[in-house]
Amino acid sequence: MENQKNWHETHTESLSFGCRLADSVANGMGSWRFIIIQTILVILWMGLNLVGCMYHWDVYPFILLNLLFSTQAAYAAPIIMMAQNRQNERDRMQAQADYKTNIDAKLEIEALAIKLNTLEVDKLDRIISMLQEMKKEASK
Repeated sequence: MENQKNWHETHTESLSFGCRLADSVANGMGSWRFIIIQTILVILWMGLNLVGCMYHWDVYPFILLNLLFSTQAAYAAPIIMMAQNRQNERDRMQAQADYKTNIDAKLEIEALAIKLNTLEVDKLDRIISMLQEMKKEASK
């Protein structure tokens, strides 16, 4: 028997390097790990610039930090949207696979119902013929 791929494996294999990279970036940015690391970096950035004795590379109001956040947001938004679009595509593929499975199951159930009905009719025909034979024998 051939090893058939499910919809998820087929979809994953069809992704380009860029799509996989965007999904990885979106996964990373949507994690607590990213939030915690970014928060620590921001606190360090601000702390070093506020209490730094010798050199302040980004003095209050932290314009360079704001620029970095703006740049991050400018790239993050489209990457996350690409990942969401692919998630929608995956959901559509799964829904289509589920629909096909449901149609196949319906056809099998209908075939079984016809077979059971045929068996019931055959049984009833045999019972009727047996009763008729019994009636003939009893009337002799």
